[in-house]
Amino acid sequence: MTRQMTGAKMVVQALKDQGVEVVFGYPGGAVLPIYDEVFQQNDIRHILVRHEQGAVHAAEGYARSTGKPGVVLVTSGPGATNAVTGLTDALMDSIPIVVLTGQVPTFMIGNDAFQEADTVGITRPCTKHNWLVSDTSKLSETLHQAFHVATTGRPGPVLVDIPKDVQFASADYTAPTKARTSHYAPQVKGDMEAITELVAALETAKRPVFYTGGGVINSGPAASQLLRELVEATGIPITSTLMGLGAYPANGERWIGMLGMHGLYEANMVMHDCDLMINIGARFDDRITGRVDAFSPNSIKAHIDIDPSSINKVIKTDIPIIGDIAHVLEDILKVWKSRGRKVNREAIAKWWAKIEDWKKVDCLAFKQNGKVIKPQYALSRLEALTKDHDRYICTEVGQHQMWAAQYLGFNDPHRWMTSGGLGTMGYGFPASIGVQMAHPDSLVINVAGEASWLMNMQEMGTAMQYHLPVKQFILNNERLGMVRQWQELLHGERYSSSWSEALPDFVKLAEAFGAKGIICKDPDDLDDAIMEMLNYDGPVIFDCLVEKHENCFPMIPSGEPHNKMLLGEASTKDAIGSKGAVMV
Repeated sequence: MTRQMTGAKMVVQALKDQGVEVVFGYPGGAVLPIYDEVFQQNDIRHILVRHEQGAVHAAEGYARSTGKPGVVLVTSGPGATNAVTGLTDALMDSIPIVVLTGQVPTFMIGNDAFQEADTVGITRPCTKHNWLVSDTSKLSETLHQAFHVATTGRPGPVLVDIPKDVQFASADYTAPTKARTSHYAPQVKGDMEAITELVAALETAKRPVFYTGGGVINSGPAASQLLRELVEATGIPITSTLMGLGAYPANGERWIGMLGMHGLYEANMVMHDCDLMINIGARFDDRITGRVDAFSPNSIKAHIDIDPSSINKVIKTDIPIIGDIAHVLEDILKVWKSRGRKVNREAIAKWWAKIEDWKKVDCLAFKQNGKVIKPQYALSRLEALTKDHDRYICTEVGQHQMWAAQYLGFNDPHRWMTSGGLGTMGYGFPASIGVQMAHPDSLVINVAGEASWLMNMQEMGTAMQYHLPVKQFILNNERLGMVRQWQELLHGERYSSSWSEALPDFVKLAEAFGAKGIICKDPDDLDDAIMEMLNYDGPVIFDCLVEKHENCFPMIPSGEPHNKMLLGEASTKDAIGSKGAVMV
């Protein structure tokens, strides 16, 4: 039985039918009919952000921490254009979000009307798919298709642009079960011949490694469980990209740490020297590969990914397998068990002995001397004092992000929210708001740099309005830390515009919003200050004053292969380089 309703009511009904509980948004003239319908119901909670970029990042945090799609509602023109950064961020990191934008009435499109923008044209490169709905009778089906596309296959952002007259007009509502979605049906089952070929390679490999990415987490909880079973059964070492942290536990016996530009020495050396690399849900991005022609030069490379366009895009693959990670891992385990659960145990034992030698380099070693807090020390203490909590971590982008990945441990998926592909400063704070909305009783911490945090500081208003006790842990070095590091190492120590001479007093800023502010500059006071932050039942801005010119190591210099890394002086290697670095 069909129901007739206005386009605005269709939007709300479709969100309900899709199981949406929270929408992040900001009203404006072109979406007022939808906002009027939101006002007249109580099933969906609307969170009023302070900027549309913040709305999309909050939806990303919600989606990344739950596995459900995040939803955004913004107005036309600047409302839509302000969402572009978040859309691009979600596209790069495969985050499922549905953005609904208002548009000027259909008869005014193309006339440069007030707050008109070509939203579909602008967002075509930064969405998985987008739609301009000019007919109310097609609106509900389009909304259901949007959720299907966002969450099926390789997840990503979609956008539905809805003119104001379409919101006012009435038509029949289409239920989700009757919406046409069969035209987009990504392949989920892997080719069994390729899977058998991979198992055969796994059985004889002498120096194998599992290289995992965010695709494992996106595939759902079954994928992480199957991955853990495969790793434990085979005894093969496992590393991960920045986005894949938590798919395999950091306290797991086979874990060798994150790899890549700021990855662990042992993980990068394993990737360089392995003879079988099994890429599971990662895309061979440049932060991982370094110099492509020197990347893992002597290995057989298998690549499992649901996105066919990722296969052979960057690195030529010997064994490509297109499919959903959970389905493929299930079949790999079945085939491997049916063939006798074989691996080259003797060779793998020697491989692990070599890995243990690399671990002795102790690439994350640092020395906390004197009365200035080292950022590594701040995060190691944050880890020690929060690891037993029901904890979610977000980050901004820069040195603090890499230190957080290095010094904080993640034993489960969906606990780590960071901007990987786009590297968006300003991501972490609104993302932490989205995470806290999804997990109101959990500890949510955003590890930030002062420069990144200021980019979306206005969202303190959102945190206060909705009583979200997010903790903003700012490593304040009064510098654009990663920019300054590159200027030191690569640009002759010419520090061009990499610091600010007008930073706020973060304690007073917190108090101005009605939140709690804490400042700490003495390492002897750090534990007590962190506990004060944890024990406060409300939003906190923690201003941790850290060493201004500390560099983030390990680091693969630009243009170098995996086995050429800069390490900090506190590692066990002898210093060869300069500027506080060790070249190995």
